[in-house]
Amino acid sequence: MRLPKVVKLVEMGPRDGLQNEPATISAAVKIALIEQLADAGLKAIEVGAFVSPRWVPQMADTAEVLAGLKKRPGLTYPVLVPNMKGFEAALAAQVEEIAIFGAASEAFSQRNINCSIAESLERFAPVAAAAKDKGIRVRGYISCVLGCPYEGNIPPRAVARVAAALFKLGCYEISLGDTIGVGTPGKAQAMSDAVAEHVPRERLAVHFHDTYGQALANIYACLERGIAVVDSSVAGLGGCPYAKGATGNVATEDVCYMLQGLGIATGVDLERLAAAGRFICQHLGKRPSSRVALVLAARATEAAAGK
Repeated sequence: MRLPKVVKLVEMGPRDGLQNEPATISAAVKIALIEQLADAGLKAIEVGAFVSPRWVPQMADTAEVLAGLKKRPGLTYPVLVPNMKGFEAALAAQVEEIAIFGAASEAFSQRNINCSIAESLERFAPVAAAAKDKGIRVRGYISCVLGCPYEGNIPPRAVARVAAALFKLGCYEISLGDTIGVGTPGKAQAMSDAVAEHVPRERLAVHFHDTYGQALANIYACLERGIAVVDSSVAGLGGCPYAKGATGNVATEDVCYMLQGLGIATGVDLERLAAAGRFICQHLGKRPSSRVALVLAARATEAAAGK
């Protein structure tokens, strides 16, 4: 199968990238980050989550963030919701898209959201129905598609079952997440092929963590299978909580650089994207984990010094 000519990048930094940061990031900084990402050309930016502030305090200001963003044609600001309470909060904030999340691992589902896979799908059914009634699009996430910190290897058929169930609920797109970053290209292709027997490839996205340095290779392998939507996080924000000290989300800068090298259009300005990454990393007091971002930062410093 040929590589796609165009790939859509779904930016996860403001939500998945920041949600576990210990230092509180103000709504103003989050808004500034999101606006910079939009200026860079990203058309889908997950901006927050309507979850319990007790469990995820970093997302407590999601409604404030949404209220402060500019509306732009063709740009979506999805938010994560875990249940009907979260959906009602999202509805009050006038969102146009939500995301629901399940797992391919029973053990992970129990430890992450305190219910079985079947129970999680039952919980999401009224959310998906209510969203459809209000004209709100629903995206679905599946965690642990290539491995689980508690169960180990996850069979592709298990991922396919959950994907088929989410698609039946009305999710317009299913994002396949390698939560602990243990996948390799062959396994990524086998998993995506199994899912594609139940969900059209044009309705699939991939979400790889770079824990073992395999994320770009896995993305390429799935591009070869016709998947043309990739989740990523600016500056590689978002560590892997199940592998201490390891990197988490694949960096948007690195994905963008690879796609540009392949002649695949993304509509993203890499220099502006890297600048957005530097902006948020300065507020976090850390360096980007993206190698591309580090090179571009060094060049920016040299250019400034030469003026």
